[in-house]
Amino acid sequence: MLDPSSQTDANQRIILITGPSGAGRSTAINTFEDMGFETIDNLPLTLLPRLLDGPPAKRPMALGIDVRNRDFSTNALVDMIGELSESQGVSLEVLFLDCRLDVLMRRYSETRRRHPLAPEETPKTGIEREFDLLVPIRARSNVLIDTSEMTPHDLRAEIGRQFGGTTGQRLAVTVQSFSYKRGIPRGVDMIFDVRFLRNPYWKAELRRLNGQDKAVADYVSTDKRFPAFFEKVSDLSKMLLPAYMDEGKAHFSIGFGCTGGQHRSVTLAIALARDLAQAGWLVSVRHRELERGGLVQPQQAE
Repeated sequence: MLDPSSQTDANQRIILITGPSGAGRSTAINTFEDMGFETIDNLPLTLLPRLLDGPPAKRPMALGIDVRNRDFSTNALVDMIGELSESQGVSLEVLFLDCRLDVLMRRYSETRRRHPLAPEETPKTGIEREFDLLVPIRARSNVLIDTSEMTPHDLRAEIGRQFGGTTGQRLAVTVQSFSYKRGIPRGVDMIFDVRFLRNPYWKAELRRLNGQDKAVADYVSTDKRFPAFFEKVSDLSKMLLPAYMDEGKAHFSIGFGCTGGQHRSVTLAIALARDLAQAGWLVSVRHRELERGGLVQPQQAE
């Protein structure tokens, strides 16, 4: 848990939270407040410079900004992000909460709320308008979290993993597994296709198991192509992570995909997460398909 009485460094730490309406910004704001951040939601952009005048605050700040702000402008927000990123005395991170169109439509249908950009039209119209407005801002984000398949509890846990550390390590790493049948996860920075490795699915005794099981991990890792592949992926990751940290990136996501997201990708994700954690990186592990089946909970790499 973050110590609210201290900053991670001499700079004023600021996290701007944005994304489409309904993606979970209120949950995120409440989570940061519980973690000891000073939080303000729907802050007018014109007030942000005045908020930062004077000496740095004793606590880091989390600021929620979206299209409902009375002076919201895509260009103005992009310019503000650029100015703050280059400002001395400020350590800026932009958290973009993303979500699929169909999920946002379902959420609006369940709550029967009107979309702020289409009060007299269908929610779909407003959501599509908002997506268009947010494209440049999404591109400037440091951390992207796709909440399409997350509960509020899941989102709180993910924010805690990525922003709740006190170690001074400014780059959080997520390693995740997924199935190509269900598409590539959003927000992944580097992806490896591991379908070239032999598939435990075709072994009757391994089919119902997954990459968390030793028998499956042993089967995958004894593929003659595994050692060289893993060594190269590990070396590449350890070369790139410091470079991205130097560029100010706050989060880096690495994905492994296979056919079903149960065996090979899970094995590789666990192996790389363990390897990076042993090298001193702050790493969390996610298994998208196993989580959907209730077979695993996201956990910190040991």
